[in-house]
Amino acid sequence: MLAANVPDWYIWSCKKIKYMFPKAHAAAYVMMAWRIAYCKVNYPLAYYAAFFSIRASAFSYSIMCRGQRHLENVMEEYKKREDTLSSKEKDTVKDMKIVQEMYARGYEFVPIDIFTAQSRLFQIMDDGRIMPSLNSIDGLGEKAADAIVEAAKDGPFLSKDDFRQRTKASKTVIEMMDGLNLLGNLPESNQISLFDLV
Repeated sequence: MLAANVPDWYIWSCKKIKYMFPKAHAAAYVMMAWRIAYCKVNYPLAYYAAFFSIRASAFSYSIMCRGQRHLENVMEEYKKREDTLSSKEKDTVKDMKIVQEMYARGYEFVPIDIFTAQSRLFQIMDDGRIMPSLNSIDGLGEKAADAIVEAAKDGPFLSKDDFRQRTKASKTVIEMMDGLNLLGNLPESNQISLFDLV
């Protein structure tokens, strides 16, 4: 570098800085930012579905998919205790801001349909809404979400007991899904009472 008359300050910087951000790297970042911005403006549903599928680290169906008012109430509650938020809650705040933006632009989520939802990927529906992935349900991991997708291929569930046996989902997850009205009107068990026939 000295032979090429590189200034001393640059040589000194190279000794201090482990990674010098080259122009090519900077150009690649700018090009990527332009592509993302273009998709966000011109293909918003594809942008949000991809973001939530790939980049969202703490997406919560129960917080984010129950409408704009519910989301903003939760955001306000988080803001009141921002100094005591856990790491996961801080990540949730980041995802909530993207969801808030999505709602502000007029886009919405459709409730999860356990027969058509995918385990990890958000889907764009024909009506212009986004269906969240099964693993966006709190407490439902990727393996459990995969098990639900596989079990749904074998036909309708007869009851919550049938759902539990076929998917191996925990009682807690089933109660949460039921509370979010994702199991429809499934009875508790397969047994029929005489009173059901009257």
